Amino acid sequence: MNSKKLMLVDDEEGIRRFLGLTLVDLGYIVETAENGYAALERLKTFKPAIILTDIKMPQMDGLELLRTVKSQNPEIEVIMLTGHGDLDLAIESLKLDAADFITKPINDEVLEISLTRVLEKIQMKVKLREYTENLERLVDEKTERIVELERQNAACQVIEGLSGALSSASSEVEMGSGLFNELPCLVSIHNRYLEIVSANQLLKERLGDVVGKNSFDIYSDRNSAGNACPVQKTFETGKGQRSKETFLGKDGEEIPVTVYTAPIANKEGEIELVLDISVDMTELQRLKDELLTTQHKFERLFDEAPCYISVQNKDFTIAEVNRRFKEDFVEAPGSHCFKTYKQGDQPCTECPVKLTFEDGESHQMETVVTTSKGEQKNVIVWSSPIRDAYGEIIQVMEMSTDITEIRRLQDHLTSLGFMLGSMSHGVKGMLTALDGGIYRLESGLRKKDQDRIDAATKVLKSTVGRVKKMVLDILYYAKSRELELETVDATHFLNGTAALVAPKAANAGLDFTLDIPENLGHIRIDSSAMSATLVNFLENAVDACVNPKEGKEYSISFSASLNDDKLVIVVADTGMGMDQETANKIFTLFFSSKGNKGTGIGLFISNQTIEKHNGQISVDSELGKGTTFTITLPCTV
Repeated sequence: MNSKKLMLVDDEEGIRRFLGLTLVDLGYIVETAENGYAALERLKTFKPAIILTDIKMPQMDGLELLRTVKSQNPEIEVIMLTGHGDLDLAIESLKLDAADFITKPINDEVLEISLTRVLEKIQMKVKLREYTENLERLVDEKTERIVELERQNAACQVIEGLSGALSSASSEVEMGSGLFNELPCLVSIHNRYLEIVSANQLLKERLGDVVGKNSFDIYSDRNSAGNACPVQKTFETGKGQRSKETFLGKDGEEIPVTVYTAPIANKEGEIELVLDISVDMTELQRLKDELLTTQHKFERLFDEAPCYISVQNKDFTIAEVNRRFKEDFVEAPGSHCFKTYKQGDQPCTECPVKLTFEDGESHQMETVVTTSKGEQKNVIVWSSPIRDAYGEIIQVMEMSTDITEIRRLQDHLTSLGFMLGSMSHGVKGMLTALDGGIYRLESGLRKKDQDRIDAATKVLKSTVGRVKKMVLDILYYAKSRELELETVDATHFLNGTAALVAPKAANAGLDFTLDIPENLGHIRIDSSAMSATLVNFLENAVDACVNPKEGKEYSISFSASLNDDKLVIVVADTGMGMDQETANKIFTLFFSSKGNKGTGIGLFISNQTIEKHNGQISVDSELGKGTTFTITLPCTV
């Protein structure tokens, strides 16, 4: 902080101007403020050593400013300016830790004396702070030195004790008794000439009588002093060694060991001996090999299992998957399972993995998943907890069995019953609509009411169209037939198909946009089947826009383009849209998002028709924002 920085606070502009000039002449850097609030605001950017403030000011007086400054910046010194009648307030300011007070009118000499006294006070504080910091630093340095000396002393005591213990151990090994002969380790003592001077009983049993031999003779891959063994390295470095080595048994067999060496010093601190303690790793290696074999076996079982297997973390990220999973889904360790399986943003409502993490039990569910190639598969999902050594669930294994073919067979076996039920409901509703339409038609004819006749005719036409569509869907599904292929002009065919749906879109008040360019080439199709398929998509687009929200206009579009040797047809609407789970199921037999207004057969048949034409279909939809179907068909040359 610059001790020559000063803030002058007074509500009278004349005092601020003339007193400010005096202070500048005295060598101070001066900022002024018209009241206490303005002074506090300037303190955010201007850091003065001294504040010179009037006691009586509007809004915030000098005493309140003094309290606030001392609570936030106690190092700033405050001098109060007061009139002769405000001496009580001036004395009160001294109690609040003001540095001084000056009475008005202000005498320049008195002002200079007061400021000099306050500056001396500030400098004394700075020097006192420096002395305190130096003293603390000296105390810290001395304390650190004392601690270091104590550590050195303790280390010396430990070394002396360890040296004594190792010397005692050496004696025990030489005498063939004591702790080292009880340990299941190979223990030997080596001198500075790299000779084995003693060994425990176990080492003699495994390696033979090695006393008197060179230290490196017991190693299978150390044949001279030039190929340093752990004992030699200990003598050279003065530090204990740890390494994996191989000993030679008395019958020439190799014994894998982990060697630990420690230096033994004499009273002069010179390394006199080295203690070698080696652990036989033969059994450990056997267990490792057995564990590795078992691990490979389970990895093969994991990979060869005829189901999708994934191991998942608590945040539903995938940690590991088997080979079958990698073949049908994008291998993405770290991605979420619901994103990989269903391209969703949230876990499934009854997610078995989530339930297993919660209660530790296995759970089951049946669902539909989408492969990386866009194929939809029915699966039964099982979850099972994976626990750690303490019984805590750390991961969950999820196994999904593909039952698509089973469901397909079940669909065929049960389709007749579903069809009859669906037909009964549909026919009942349409008969009711026909009955109502006939009644209104007869009523209109009797009363000669043309509006009622037109309305009844419209209802009857619509209902007859629904009856026709239902019958055609059922006949198509019930009777498998070969495609009757013919080569047609793509532009002419698509324009004709659009014309079939245009009246329905117009009656619904929808904007129907058509973008079918000329010269799209030729396609080889079953015209009747493909026309019914495209009409199905277009009518679904119209149905998705029949109940527009207030203030929103819905529309549908029908477009086509060429992409290499493919004809790409797009049917899009801005209607109600679908969530991802519904979009995954729309081509499933008897699944309908229209409630009792749909049979669930139309899109199933449409999908089959496109597949029979060696085409592909994809759907992109978002709830509340509309749906886009993209159909790709091969062109003919």
